[in-house]
Amino acid sequence: MKARIALLALLALVCTAPIVVMLATSLKTQTQIFDRDFSLLFIPTLGNFSAVLLEANFTRYLVNSLIVGVIATVITLVAGTMAAYALARFDFMGRSGLAGGSLLLRTLPPAVLCVPVFVVWSQVGLDNSLTGVVLIYVALNLPFTIWLLYGFVDQVPAELEEAAAIDGCGPFAVFWRVILPLLRPGLAAAGIFTFRLAWNEFVLALVLTNRYTRTLPVATTLYITDVGIEWGKIMAAGVLIALPPVLFSLVASRHIIGGLTAGAVKG
Repeated sequence: MKARIALLALLALVCTAPIVVMLATSLKTQTQIFDRDFSLLFIPTLGNFSAVLLEANFTRYLVNSLIVGVIATVITLVAGTMAAYALARFDFMGRSGLAGGSLLLRTLPPAVLCVPVFVVWSQVGLDNSLTGVVLIYVALNLPFTIWLLYGFVDQVPAELEEAAAIDGCGPFAVFWRVILPLLRPGLAAAGIFTFRLAWNEFVLALVLTNRYTRTLPVATTLYITDVGIEWGKIMAAGVLIALPPVLFSLVASRHIIGGLTAGAVKG
């Protein structure tokens, strides 16, 4: 038992070490960062954070990231919920092929899609636009969302839908009043996953955006210049970028626990 606890503590230390280094570096001056003797005992400064926050285009990049993350998450959840319900409840031609094809798309790494997506988006006029970034993030996240919610829909007893239909509910009312409330744990998990990918993704955003539509992760590359690398500002920007997904995960986790413990039948 003690060996297992020690192993878990070592694993936790390894996982949190990069976060600690990032936070510590963001609170150091340029001179302290390049000091050969690394130490967590130093006089912290908020100069890097103030420099990043007061950057002329920081608000624009923040708004771009919020637009991409929120819209991509909403579209993915809406489309994924309906697709998962259709796959779980209806038997139609091509059902297995559609399910397997969506899962196959999830195995493609984003870096492989950069060139073909850029070529297609350039031909249809979606290059260097937030719309193009949102669409590709929706496509990347839909397979995971569909398969995650498929399991939740499949576990909902069909008798609940039949009882609601007998009470006079139509197909849409059954889905809205009976199925959707029971999917809250899955929706929260899928929402966290989708938002984090859309918020943190770098490679596709770098290729598909320009100076006006770039997101926060891409904006951190501006601190890499021909003069040098401003590590303090990069780490400060990294801390600021990491905060929204963490806060979103903490809020949504409460809904996951509440949905799992609420039960299927409520009075």
